[in-house]
Amino acid sequence: MGGHCHEPAYKIPPYTQFKVKGIPELEELETALAKKGLKDPWIRNEAWRYGPAWGTRLGRAGNFFFRGLPIGLALTIVTVGIEKALGGDDGHHGEGDHH
Repeated sequence: MGGHCHEPAYKIPPYTQFKVKGIPELEELETALAKKGLKDPWIRNEAWRYGPAWGTRLGRAGNFFFRGLPIGLALTIVTVGIEKALGGDDGHHGEGDHH
């Protein structure tokens, strides 16, 4: 059978690009461990979480909570516009309903 020359679905970045230096959270962890006489040889594996692709903690929270806001707001405006154009609910509860 002939092989297909497809590109891999994703490219694994080289481990050397991830560094603890410059990431305050990981530097603090490294310092705390050093005070106890410990060293985590795998701490570098967490560096990708703090890279520019993920942004800041506040930015990630904003993306999480507001990612659907633009489409939701647009759909709400379209729905209200259609209801107004078609003479939808105008706030009255019925013709014979007098309070």
